[in-house]
Amino acid sequence: MIPIHSVTMAKPQKLSDQYPHQEIDLINSHEHRPDKPEEACGVFGIYAPEEDVAKMTYFGLYALQHRGQESAGIATFEDAKVHLHKDMGLVSQVFNESILARLPGNLAIGHTRYSTTGSSRKDNAQPAVVETRLGSLALAHNGNLVNTVQLRSELVRNQVSLITTTDSEMIALAIAQAINAGADWVEGASSAFHRCQGAFSLVIGTPVGVMGARDPNGIRPLVIGTLPGLPVRYVLASETCGLDIIGAEYLRDVEPGELVWITESGLASYHWSQKPARKLCIFEMIYFARPDSIMHNESLYTYRMRLGRQIAAESAVDADIVFGVPDSGIPAAIGFSQASGIPYAEGLIKNRYVGRTFIQPTQSMRESGIRMKLNPLKDVLVGKRVIIVDDSIVRGTTSRKLVKALREAGASEVHMRISSPPVTHPCFYGIDTDSQDQLIAATKSVSEIAEQLGVDTLAYLSWEGMLEATQEDTSSFCSACFTGDYPVAIPEQVKRSKLMLETVVV
Repeated sequence: MIPIHSVTMAKPQKLSDQYPHQEIDLINSHEHRPDKPEEACGVFGIYAPEEDVAKMTYFGLYALQHRGQESAGIATFEDAKVHLHKDMGLVSQVFNESILARLPGNLAIGHTRYSTTGSSRKDNAQPAVVETRLGSLALAHNGNLVNTVQLRSELVRNQVSLITTTDSEMIALAIAQAINAGADWVEGASSAFHRCQGAFSLVIGTPVGVMGARDPNGIRPLVIGTLPGLPVRYVLASETCGLDIIGAEYLRDVEPGELVWITESGLASYHWSQKPARKLCIFEMIYFARPDSIMHNESLYTYRMRLGRQIAAESAVDADIVFGVPDSGIPAAIGFSQASGIPYAEGLIKNRYVGRTFIQPTQSMRESGIRMKLNPLKDVLVGKRVIIVDDSIVRGTTSRKLVKALREAGASEVHMRISSPPVTHPCFYGIDTDSQDQLIAATKSVSEIAEQLGVDTLAYLSWEGMLEATQEDTSSFCSACFTGDYPVAIPEQVKRSKLMLETVVV
């Protein structure tokens, strides 16, 4: 029997049950979903017998909160005993000092979730814990499998019982199946990974150590850090910001198709896939990962500034000021200002203390344009020709209302610049995007989108400019949401659920 420490939290209101991803924001208050792609998850793992591993995992997840806000969980291993606590809510809501004190151990893994496969409910929160002949296994997953139906059928045929509806539990059960057939921890994990297709960055806790692994394309990120002191202790996190918060030093990335095994003996590396082909999600660099996280030996803030300079070179326009949509559009807006010579200003103020709310605004508030999250600075905008920079447009609902608010605040012209190409295809690898018919750029040309948003001009960054700004091998990124060129084949039954259109207007 696995000891589980849990605290009963207040039951969510009915609206949050109906619309688990809803956030009442800005001028998008009556929409059921935020008008941005949503990340899948953040993962964290640590082997450090000398440390309070539960508390360090808490802070690691706290730094990774932007990657998922639906649920959070931590599993710690105290020799053969696993302690688990997970629940719906933000990291700071799910855990407190007394709960963390009931999670002792030498190693820990943690997870913060935004659902892509499996609904938003407590049963589907991670880590997923299963039993094996070698002891308990706890798994946290960032990404999304595309062969879930096939893998589930295989497990059911082998009389494996599934508790949740997540692909993550299926990975854990596949590992357990291999271990129960005689494999050791590393062999069992490697065997299971060969049964998985799609995107997976994993941290896995066992009684003797922590594993970290990525799919052969490395679609989702996973990094390794070291704690100061001797012996050297290791940390795994989705991003380097999860290392920084606990004072860990970035060592390197887990490579595509690699499994790292962290035990008392240190860190060992195994290349479970002999055909790695790096395809990091480009949206991690554009939007998802925190701007202070490091990728390719530089902060993403620096890369996003280059995107802004690139779009300024591609689509110059006369204006008085340029500003970004807080927070994700700000680095590109600064880069645009630097390249164009147009002064950078703050045209929108973000309320950084507003959390999620499931209270519906009144009809009169909706009609007047509720400003819960962003508010225009009227004296900055009045009479000005403005350029507003954002990282992406998905459906256009928020952008349209934002433009309306800027005009009502007195802007004489509104020019919009997007620091990524048009999003024309849904993602199947762990980003929650709409079906294709809901993506505005899949059904309308740029000029038609500009008319719908009510801007004077609209320009997107070119696909070539986006990739060249990485200053890396341009073939080493997944940009399927812009091109429809999926690096991992999508089964027809999965594809039909989101790809509604045969042609795309560009």
